[in-house]
Amino acid sequence: MPLFILNNRLLLNRNLSGSLSPELGRLSYLKILDFMWNNITGTIPKEIGNITTLELLLLNGNQLTGSLPDELGNLSNLDRIQIDQNHISGQIPVSFANLSKAKHFHMNNNSLSGQIPPELSRLPILVHLLLDNNNLSGYLPPELSETPNLLILQLDNNNFEGSTIPSSYGNMSKLLKLSLRNCSLQGPIPDWSNMPSIAYIDLSLNQLNGTIPRGALSENITTIDLTRNNLNGTLPASFSSLPLLQKLSVANNSLSGSVPSTIWQNRTLNSTERLILDFGFNMFSNISGILLAPPNVTIGLQGNPVCSASNLLQFCGPHEEDFSNTLNVTDLNKCPPQACPPPFQYAPPSPVISCFCAAPLLVGYRLKSPGFSDFLPYVDSFKEYLSSGLELNVSQLDIDSVAWQKGPRLRMYLKIFPAYVNDSIRLFNRSEVIWIREMFSGWRIPDSEVFGPYEFLNFTLLDPYKDEFPPPSSSGLSKGALAGVILGTIAGSVTLSAFVSLLILRRHIRKHHTSSKRRQSSRISMKIDGVKDFTYGEMALATNGFNSSTVVGQGGYGKVHRGVLADGTIVAVKRAQEGSLQGEKEFLTEIELLSRLHHRNLVSLVGYCDEEGEQMLIYEFMPNGTLRDHLSGKSKVPLAFAMRVKIALGSARGILYLHTEANPPIFHRDIKATNILLDSKFTAKVADFGLSRLAPVPELEGDVPSHVSTVVKGTPVNNAYRSESDTNLSESMATDPTKAVTPPSSSSSLRNPYVSQDVSGSDLVSGVIPTVAPR
Repeated sequence: MPLFILNNRLLLNRNLSGSLSPELGRLSYLKILDFMWNNITGTIPKEIGNITTLELLLLNGNQLTGSLPDELGNLSNLDRIQIDQNHISGQIPVSFANLSKAKHFHMNNNSLSGQIPPELSRLPILVHLLLDNNNLSGYLPPELSETPNLLILQLDNNNFEGSTIPSSYGNMSKLLKLSLRNCSLQGPIPDWSNMPSIAYIDLSLNQLNGTIPRGALSENITTIDLTRNNLNGTLPASFSSLPLLQKLSVANNSLSGSVPSTIWQNRTLNSTERLILDFGFNMFSNISGILLAPPNVTIGLQGNPVCSASNLLQFCGPHEEDFSNTLNVTDLNKCPPQACPPPFQYAPPSPVISCFCAAPLLVGYRLKSPGFSDFLPYVDSFKEYLSSGLELNVSQLDIDSVAWQKGPRLRMYLKIFPAYVNDSIRLFNRSEVIWIREMFSGWRIPDSEVFGPYEFLNFTLLDPYKDEFPPPSSSGLSKGALAGVILGTIAGSVTLSAFVSLLILRRHIRKHHTSSKRRQSSRISMKIDGVKDFTYGEMALATNGFNSSTVVGQGGYGKVHRGVLADGTIVAVKRAQEGSLQGEKEFLTEIELLSRLHHRNLVSLVGYCDEEGEQMLIYEFMPNGTLRDHLSGKSKVPLAFAMRVKIALGSARGILYLHTEANPPIFHRDIKATNILLDSKFTAKVADFGLSRLAPVPELEGDVPSHVSTVVKGTPVNNAYRSESDTNLSESMATDPTKAVTPPSSSSSLRNPYVSQDVSGSDLVSGVIPTVAPR
């Protein structure tokens, strides 16, 4: 009998577009259907419900719309359904209660509506029910408490207006995490003394009332968040005997009485453990017991009557409300200061050898619903858990670029190194690479109660592994080829033409890789004030593996990606393509020069990346795009004439700064509307001056040396600004800055009605355009 298994290696994060074909339903022996992190649109075909052998349905991170087909309830062997981070609407089908082998329902971050079907409680081995960030409504089904093996119930950011938390939820003996944040819930908090396994409770941002339950809490509890409710009464004594507590927040309620210092005095904290306690904006009148708090304990009392006491001022100001968004948990070993020769990196120390250069595999990884608020105390146990699941030594795993994201979810980059055998073996072989990738993509790593479910974001192959695993676009498949590879035993009656006819996507794979090997160079350590040296892993995480969906522009230098740094800052990542790479000394010299340029009308350099044969410049992000977008009609909102003048003046000031105040002075050489960017307030920012020519330094007599040409050599547009000297160029911009944004024409011929109206109405003061001056 034929056995078809879809190889998800070629489908995860491959920039696939188009819609899912109903022909998928003909793959009657399929076990894994994986299209995670692509750009697939349209609806989920009901024909997928015919694949009764399917075990993993992985469609998260796409642009899918429409409702969930009832036919998916026929997937009797389904273990995991992941449709999170799409735009799926409609109700959760009652037929999902027939998925008797399902353990994981990950349907968060969609537009699902209606009530949660109480019939889901019949699922005998369901462990994770993640339905947060949808439009669910109605009442919370009490029946969910009868789900026999449920470990995580995460329903944040839905609208259960008028509903209470069923008292039976307090009897869920196996539940590890209960997260009902911002769900419009009211009524009392159920007694939690019958929840011996609970480690994480978040009921914040609701309208819960009454007192906090007095019953004993599980000793496993790490997090209690009851912020912004209508709770009254006093703090229970059970809060003073929680050995693993990391975060307790009861801020913005109507609690009164004393704050017992035993909450922090009874804790013994090691160097990696921290405790955040937020009692702010209640009616607490005093602190009972010892006031002194250890340095790794943060206490917030702001907005309480107790703050009238002068000896408590240290607790009554602004304070840290959450743990750091970024964590540095990379091992610090005692290797020489010289970097490993590319493409190798220092592996973490092991009992066999303390310093070893090897080529790692990079894995984008995210904990979807961790059972803690602070990762630092769990780093070692996490490495042990993951290395054990991968059947590796702990010393083969390193963690990079750890960051908390909304959810809360914990994103990181894993570096997996080959084991040390001898100095001549520094690489994984082909079968080892395939095996490690299959372990992640097939969810073969056992679940962890502490760390919860994970997301496999991407699997990045750096040199020298690239040549061993060519991207799909270079694999020789024709435009009509499959979007993935189907492996297994094919019955003799299944001809090749029938095999190829099972097209999975209606459209084709976008070409997004180059098969040529990037230039490698030895890494030069250089600290440059004012800019950050980013790792390749940080940039890959910020751009979701340089996914095509993050591309916001492209030029001769390469593509520009929109990225989100670990601290939430949005940046523009300018990634050099093969022909644009510079020598490393030249590149770092340019970075050092750019770091000295500071003007409100220049795009600011945030940092750079010169690692793994890559060169990237990281700039501040300009949300309003280029000036050309607004002049060419791409923007829906036309620019008023006064705004155009403001932009022209800003552009001129930026260019004047480059010519007259930068040290050394710089010629832009390519002034055009696409190189004038606009921030959120439409402030003009001149860009793309990084590859400009240094202006010639005048001789003693003040003349420009005759052997140096000062003619601007950019794209042949905006000739009004071109001149034989930087002085004339600056004067041209300063005298008539409107040339940078509008062609010369009378108001009667202006196509833009906003401009016509402003000119004819003489909105400018005295009808005079201000002259430019450095600012």
